[in-house]
Amino acid sequence: MKITVIGGGSTYTPELVNGFLARVEQLPVSELWLMDIDKERLEIVGGFAQRMVKAKGEPFKVVLSTNQREAISGASYVCTQFRVGQMPARREDEYLGLRHGLIGQETTGVGGMAKALRTIPVMLGIAKDIRETAKDALLINFTNPSGLVTEALNRYAPDINTVGVCNAPYNAKMSFLELMQKDSAEAIDPTRAELKTLGLNHLSWHYGLTLDGEDVWSQVLETYLQDATQQDHPDWETMLITSTRMIPNYYLQYFYHTEKKLAQQNNYPPSRAEEVMEVEESLLKQYADPALTEPPADLMKRGGAYYSTVATQLINAHYNDLGEAHVVNVRNNGAVKEWDLNWTLELPAIVRRSGITPIPAKPLPPFAYGLLAAVKSYEILTAQAAVTGDRNAAYQALIVHPLGPKLEHAQEVLDDMLETNRAHLPQFK
Repeated sequence: MKITVIGGGSTYTPELVNGFLARVEQLPVSELWLMDIDKERLEIVGGFAQRMVKAKGEPFKVVLSTNQREAISGASYVCTQFRVGQMPARREDEYLGLRHGLIGQETTGVGGMAKALRTIPVMLGIAKDIRETAKDALLINFTNPSGLVTEALNRYAPDINTVGVCNAPYNAKMSFLELMQKDSAEAIDPTRAELKTLGLNHLSWHYGLTLDGEDVWSQVLETYLQDATQQDHPDWETMLITSTRMIPNYYLQYFYHTEKKLAQQNNYPPSRAEEVMEVEESLLKQYADPALTEPPADLMKRGGAYYSTVATQLINAHYNDLGEAHVVNVRNNGAVKEWDLNWTLELPAIVRRSGITPIPAKPLPPFAYGLLAAVKSYEILTAQAAVTGDRNAAYQALIVHPLGPKLEHAQEVLDDMLETNRAHLPQFK
């Protein structure tokens, strides 16, 4: 089995390698190809990955490549985790938001839109290489904004077997299990639990949890509310939880507590990108140490907890036809029959070798659906703009987004976004 990672020079890669090493008995990986256009980073991160694998008896070969088509050719799985423009582009997204008094976070608001415009054309180029050299491969997209990018793939490369993934739902499940077991000495095996959640990537609402098939959501909510009353600044108001009996994805803070998030943004520098740049500089120095064969503790500062768990468990479930439920981003296809069949949603799906099938779910209540529908309209328009270079679609995406600029400032924001990203947006001529 050949597995390819596009963006193999990412500082996350060693965690992913560890995930494959932990599952060598279930996943007969023969070659792990790490592809990146940044040769220097690839040599550092890839060299470290090769030492990690060698230290474990070299159960598979790690191949480094700067040639995308060669890396994809013949692959069974293609994992995407790249960042067009690298971390400086993320910093520009954050400061774009700051300049205009808007949210500039990398997946949400104008920051997420700029990132999507840069990313989608590159992703469609990857889809083309899969179509021509690895037509049976499963494309597993981690690249942010994951849901929007997966939406674009499903609309503009529908023949490619695609699934979008994110570690946020798994983090939520683990946090709910921690609440349930906080008074117990025995940890709960997360494979016994299934999270019920619905929405879009970074715009979802958790509404249930089962343990060994038994509904334990009431217990989760009760413990969650008790825990919240003991905090000076809980994530969510008690009334929101008791009224809806749902717990929002953390990223909904940007929509529900916008002023608070803007106030934090006003404290730049350093922005999150600038903090991560410092972390990555330190990590790359450590990765370059020829004696290092295990991921350093500093990797946790990078964020992305459970990233390798989500990736490798999904591949394992698909390859071994396990029929497990995983929270993923896939086309609706009637799972929520009241919504558009073509929408890409984040929800639990059954993972089998023959395909990834979303589990039927009831639609979200009106208070949540209104926000979801507006953001989905933004996603569809942004994908159209990214593919075609249509400025009208980009403008309309800005004005329909709940975190977008006021109408009188929309053209100014769009002009700034396109000019700031000129080097990465050749489609906008």
